[in-house]
Amino acid sequence: MVVVGAGLAGLSAAMRLEREPVVLVERDEAVGGKARSRNRDGYTFDVTGHWLHLRDERLRELVFGLLGGENLVWLERRSTVRLYGRTINYPFQANIHGLPWPARLRCLADFALARLRKRRESPSEMRFEDFVVGRFGRGMARHFFLPYYSKKFRGISLDDLRTEWLKDYFPMPTTAQVLGGALGVRQDRVGYNARFLYPAEGGIGVLPAAMLAACRNRDGFSLRLGTSLQEVDLAGKRLRLSGSPEWFDWRVIVSTIALPELLDRIPGLPPHIAEARGALRSSAMRYANIALRAPSPMVEHWVYTPEPGIPFYRMGVYTNAAAAMAPPGGASLWVEIADQAGPVDDSDILDALVRIGAVRSAADLLFMEHHKVDHAYVVFDKARERAVETILPWLAEAGIHSCGRYGRWTYGSMGDAILDGFSVADLVAESS
Repeated sequence: MVVVGAGLAGLSAAMRLEREPVVLVERDEAVGGKARSRNRDGYTFDVTGHWLHLRDERLRELVFGLLGGENLVWLERRSTVRLYGRTINYPFQANIHGLPWPARLRCLADFALARLRKRRESPSEMRFEDFVVGRFGRGMARHFFLPYYSKKFRGISLDDLRTEWLKDYFPMPTTAQVLGGALGVRQDRVGYNARFLYPAEGGIGVLPAAMLAACRNRDGFSLRLGTSLQEVDLAGKRLRLSGSPEWFDWRVIVSTIALPELLDRIPGLPPHIAEARGALRSSAMRYANIALRAPSPMVEHWVYTPEPGIPFYRMGVYTNAAAAMAPPGGASLWVEIADQAGPVDDSDILDALVRIGAVRSAADLLFMEHHKVDHAYVVFDKARERAVETILPWLAEAGIHSCGRYGRWTYGSMGDAILDGFSVADLVAESS
């Protein structure tokens, strides 16, 4: 059994496949994928904010069993939106009392109009803009949703963005909560992430490290780091890995790498699969890890910044979740950068952080390092669903089970990735 990709989905599949030998292949030099952590000079950083929302009992048992409850911290979400020089509690749509009065009244009037014109079609069939305007009104869409998501999906027209990905992850306050929030009643418990878990130290990377240790505790498991899948021969049931000219036989492959990358490693795709592969789109993300030699004055875990004068669309403070993410007296932060192509001036980022109150002074900066994630957000456009429904069954018929957020080309949490790995492993075991 070959499992490709040692992110959370690949590790959970390898953990679950206990009855047969498993070779886990990972192109990086460490496991974890986008849930890994990096350490530099005593400062720890994740690949932007990775919080644990354990709504499923199986996930709670796994995480507490691997890490121990004493090594986890329950946190009440502290998150805001910065608009017009003001701080608005998150979620924005339930807390518009933070807006200036003219904007608040406009948002309220448009929200009332949207409720009167309530759409009947399923949200999954709608364009993103039509959904937020139809559900919350044009005022809230104009002030927050459209400028924020245009930055998040930079380079992709919001006209193409559909809403299947919103399920379970988009805060949907009731009409009473929206009206209460407009009148000044704080709505802190709205949304799936109002309360979450985080490791007390070590960053989110301690979770994949513990999953790997569990895999190594059983017979028949081997790990190849710094190794990528080079080519898959479907007819001959052979595959080739980087660094070796040899071909290896396989019966089943569990793949968690990005679906387009997997298909690119299979020569001679049938025309209908090649066409579907061409329809798969994603948005990249650039982010920066920031180390401060002084504490951050910000109390939030993360902040949304949709205004055009700020070069990042979201930022957060790791040390507000776990003080051990930085040496005593310091702070570790991250920013997610809107510009996907051009150079970003560190001084512009730092100036913006000072303006929003995340950094006291530019002199507090110890270092800033930049990173990029090629497939950060799957684009849920009109062609995506049909393409995925064409590709995944074809792969499964050939003995390749593609799973996880990027393997299924979908949107989901860390918990979803783990459960998907479990499900695929169970499916493989049943068919053995």
